[in-house]
Amino acid sequence: MIHKTWGHITIVKPASLPEDLPRLVKSAGLEAALADCKRILLKPNLVESLPPPVTTPVDLISELVDCLRTLSNAEIVIGEGTGALDYETWLPFEELGYSKLAEEKGVELIDLNTADCIRLADSSCRRWPEMFIPKIAMESFVISVPVLKAHTLAGVTLTMKNMMGMAPPEHYQKGGAWKKSSFHTDIQDAIADLNRYRTPDFTILDARRGMAEAHLYGPECDPPPGLLAASFDPVAIDSWGAGILGYAWREIGHIRKLHGELGKAEPLSITFL
Repeated sequence: MIHKTWGHITIVKPASLPEDLPRLVKSAGLEAALADCKRILLKPNLVESLPPPVTTPVDLISELVDCLRTLSNAEIVIGEGTGALDYETWLPFEELGYSKLAEEKGVELIDLNTADCIRLADSSCRRWPEMFIPKIAMESFVISVPVLKAHTLAGVTLTMKNMMGMAPPEHYQKGGAWKKSSFHTDIQDAIADLNRYRTPDFTILDARRGMAEAHLYGPECDPPPGLLAASFDPVAIDSWGAGILGYAWREIGHIRKLHGELGKAEPLSITFL
């Protein structure tokens, strides 16, 4: 069934995060969606302990916490599971300012790599007929906050690939030099199936800067897009982000596979604030 929010994106060119982020999420309709929410899980991209724009800037998450507290009484937690092999998620939490943020704002940090998981099964999923997902992700309203990045294997890493932080290494580190190395096999199908089990409820894509060629190194987007985008539709916002990076959405397997299933890649309806 096509949802009324499919294909719609709201975009702002922020001059001031404290002013423009609330305008963005309110215009996108987030307040109504949180009316009965008990817990909000914020999912940044902290794939490695590297500074933005490789990772989600802590200033954006800080302002988002403040904004959400004006919209909802729900508990707010921040969860991520780093992909780095040599350290745990607590290192990027500490080095990138998230530990300080959690203390100042009174929010809990959760390492999704070690969180309690539940087993899910869907025989229609070719790559992951069974999937282990953190229990808290299935019991929370998930707001994904990725950064705009190209990716050397997947083409792009935006909101749907950001969900790979939820894959526990106990089940998805099968050799290789990365905690989620099983995803490197048939990566487009792997991302698509993961999102069939759990896709974001809402996304704020940080396209203020962006990585033009790769997800961990290389040049930034030049000129920087200077934008924040929000949507309930993960397929739409990834389609838009892919376009900003110079890709047609049909070139990106996981977007193409989920178009018409979890969202709509085109036509897009865009509200510019």
